[in-house]
Amino acid sequence: MEASGSAPKSEAASYGRRASLLSIGVGLTGLITYLYFALASHNLSKEEYGQIAVLWSAVFITVSVLQRPVEQLLSRTVSDHIAHGSPYSHPAKTAALIQLGVSLGFVALALILRSPIQDDLLDGNEFLYWVGVGAVAAYGASYYARGFLAGSHRLTLYALLIVSEAVSRSAFPLAVAVGIASGQDVVALGIIAAPTLSLIVVPLAFLRRGAAGGEDAAGEGQGSSREGDEGAHATTDEGDGEGLEFTLAHGGGFAAAVFLIMLSEQALLNAGPLLVNATAGAAAAGFIFNVLMVARAPLQLFQAVSTSLLPQLTRLRAEGGETDFRSLIRVTLLGIAGFASVVAVAMLIAGPELMKIAFGGKFTYERVDLLIVTAGMGLYLCAATLNQAALAQGKVRRAAACWLGSAVLFVGWTLAPIVPDEFLRVEIGYLAAAALLCALLYLLYRGPVVAGGVTPGSTDEMELQLASADEGGP
Repeated sequence: MEASGSAPKSEAASYGRRASLLSIGVGLTGLITYLYFALASHNLSKEEYGQIAVLWSAVFITVSVLQRPVEQLLSRTVSDHIAHGSPYSHPAKTAALIQLGVSLGFVALALILRSPIQDDLLDGNEFLYWVGVGAVAAYGASYYARGFLAGSHRLTLYALLIVSEAVSRSAFPLAVAVGIASGQDVVALGIIAAPTLSLIVVPLAFLRRGAAGGEDAAGEGQGSSREGDEGAHATTDEGDGEGLEFTLAHGGGFAAAVFLIMLSEQALLNAGPLLVNATAGAAAAGFIFNVLMVARAPLQLFQAVSTSLLPQLTRLRAEGGETDFRSLIRVTLLGIAGFASVVAVAMLIAGPELMKIAFGGKFTYERVDLLIVTAGMGLYLCAATLNQAALAQGKVRRAAACWLGSAVLFVGWTLAPIVPDEFLRVEIGYLAAAALLCALLYLLYRGPVVAGGVTPGSTDEMELQLASADEGGP
């Protein structure tokens, strides 16, 4: 009995260490990604930087729509096979074929729509067009690797993968900054180099795949001790039955809900620059992209908290610690309120000057714009916290509805010329959408709790944790 009791503790400790490394990796990725845009803004003209911001936003949204679903399904299926002690070569091969088909399908569609993409979205820049097409296709391989690493519980390698992507990306504007290279094309290459060069991590995963003492063996041993729980983590109202068959329909409801959350977040964070680019040009898109970095940069840092928050909340719920569950949410929200207040004071005192230091003196920033986005940032981080609480309670589909409604409101408001100033319209829309999302998720969090929720250590928890880890970027 003692041995069986120590095994779960050892497994939990091991998972906690790997999850902590993932959180650190996410935080580093956010900081390095911020460096990419800071260097690019300093060393490019308004128009050139604006085109980079538009390209990044377009790649960001496309990758989230096309490449993430297979990653999520692969991570769930590989994890289930390991838990049952079954080989996972078949789902791995099937996922590879599906992801290859998605990438080839995208390339074919991009070639058909080359004229509107290149001419209307990218101002006729052929080089940026090919960078965008190549980047989306390359991220297919990157997200396949992420799904495989997540499913086999190799979170250390997962963290190394995303950090290596960020470092590879930022090396290109750094080369421009120090004079080794020059021009927009070099900066843009970082967007496609990131998923391509980061794949040096993948051979490590497959080399360790058959190792007797590797994480697979550990995972299989862990899975056998959890077979009795197989029915438990399929009891949420949002969940679906777990099994060994790998099909797109399997787990579709759960994956679709997570997909809508991710897609809605991309709309809230990236639709603004794209819509401004369509109406006011690349330079204006670059400006609003920089203003929204007041919200994006803290979100990148908050991901380290968000990634570790879900498993902690899930375990508190499973253990019946409702008081501790509510207390953790309250403390996190108070911390966010304090952080947002400090940022607001900084923006009020020296916001325009700080933005010029960060992104160069090409743009003029108004305090009111920065304060509006800062308020939206605070509400958005509160919403992200409440979202993790709702997911831990098993309310995945209803959380997705909250996200989707807020995103639709934001896009609709931004498209409607109610406020003549494009920048102010995006900023007000972001604040309103963040406020609505926060209110909806708070009501959901305070509402009736789903029986069962998300089971600690299940593939549902892993998938949701990795979804939160990827919120900030590809």
